Amino acid sequence: MYKNLEAEMVRRGITRKDLAKSLDVRYATIIDKLKGRYSFTLDEAFKIKNKYFPTLSFEYLFETQRKSA
Repeated sequence: MYKNLEAEMVRRGITRKDLAKSLDVRYATIIDKLKGRYSFTLDEAFKIKNKYFPTLSFEYLFETQRKSA
């Protein structure tokens, strides 16, 4: 789960559809990646950071919060 990324998306009005279009992947793929079912590739993560969040740190945006057991 990428809570920081999702919070920043809301703050800036960036939709999941925007990410899907930018990365040329299905909308469902973005949902799966944001929920932590699959990871973003390094290339995808850099594209997101550079296009939408150039002033934020990579570490902050893609910090993951694991579900507690």
